[in-house]
Amino acid sequence: MLSFPPLSLYVHLPWCVRKCPYCDFNSHEYKGGGALPFEAYVDALIADLDHDLPLVWGRTVQTVFFGGGTPSLFPAPAVDRFLQAAAARLRFAPGCEITLETNPGTAEHGRFEDYRKAGVNRLSFGIQSFDDGCLQRLGRIHDSHQAESAVKLAQDAGFDNLNLDLMYALPGQTLAMAEHDLARAFALQPAHVSHYQLTLEPNTVFAARPPQGIPDDDAAWDIQEHCQALLANAGYAQYEISAYARPGRQCAHNLNYWRFGDYLGIGAGAHGKLSLPATDAGTPDRVLRRWKLKHPAAYLAHAGTAAAIGADTAIPPAQLPFEFMLNALRLREGFALARFEARTGLSRTAIDAPLARAIAEGWLIADDGRIVPTESGLRFANDVMSLFLDDVPDDAPDGASNDATAAG
Repeated sequence: MLSFPPLSLYVHLPWCVRKCPYCDFNSHEYKGGGALPFEAYVDALIADLDHDLPLVWGRTVQTVFFGGGTPSLFPAPAVDRFLQAAAARLRFAPGCEITLETNPGTAEHGRFEDYRKAGVNRLSFGIQSFDDGCLQRLGRIHDSHQAESAVKLAQDAGFDNLNLDLMYALPGQTLAMAEHDLARAFALQPAHVSHYQLTLEPNTVFAARPPQGIPDDDAAWDIQEHCQALLANAGYAQYEISAYARPGRQCAHNLNYWRFGDYLGIGAGAHGKLSLPATDAGTPDRVLRRWKLKHPAAYLAHAGTAAAIGADTAIPPAQLPFEFMLNALRLREGFALARFEARTGLSRTAIDAPLARAIAEGWLIADDGRIVPTESGLRFANDVMSLFLDDVPDDAPDGASNDATAAG
């Protein structure tokens, strides 16, 4: 039988100043002329939340994450209004982690103080690089000076729980340049660093027209290994494939994703995953994935009604092992077999065969009821996860998407 895991709230703010050529998230350059419709969008978010509330009655929200797009385009009063409305409808846990993704190119003096007053207590900066040439090739709207200045403005406003996003294997990037990026980041003393490889995702400008000078696989691996050592030496422990944190500063929101927790998705294109009880004695417990209409105009027109729901999909039991492993095997801590049973409603025997294969390959270790990835297992995580697809029937629906990455 399923048990209710921790619940998070994901809020998608879809607009950005300029779409980056590597970005496959649901982000849209605003071309309507005039100011963005902040107030109308907050109204839509509240209506969307009201419509989904029956799915989470009585449950406590542990974390909130504003992702995008560029959430820092939204003024603090708009963020504050939504948080007040959400807190009036849902019980927020004491010390609830509330994260806002921030583009350094949208930082303004005074704005961070107002975000703090609104309740935001964690910021995630999309730095990507401190090299101006790399930033230009990535299509970013900020330069390295603006990146450093934005982080310092946030610190001056009292934020001490900061994440810096950095990418590696960038066009024209050498190992020395990647090392320099980390040195610039360490000087700012963030609590958390996300360090991930540039990938050419389908349906992006970079996929259609790949940039010149992307390091090959061997060079990218050399950068990754070297940077992992630098992060460890600087006191940042790797707790997930691309996430590093000082002690006690792991991202609680993303940890909930990776531990196969529940999350309510509000906003244009937002995805949610919820464990739902049986509706009657003849109906099994189920795990539901729901996503909202992607285009902001369509979402604004239908938010708060069933027409705003892009799809409701109950994950078939045969697909649950893969969905669970897609998240859990990103973590260095691995997972307890008891958690697998509680979060999926399946017996641990359902994964005996693929677990045995992964252990035989040296990718996973079974240790006193826990499954833990080895260094090789983390490096070849996609191969490990694919083992758990073996028992998925041919007519199972697509859509085992990694919402953790898309939200974090």
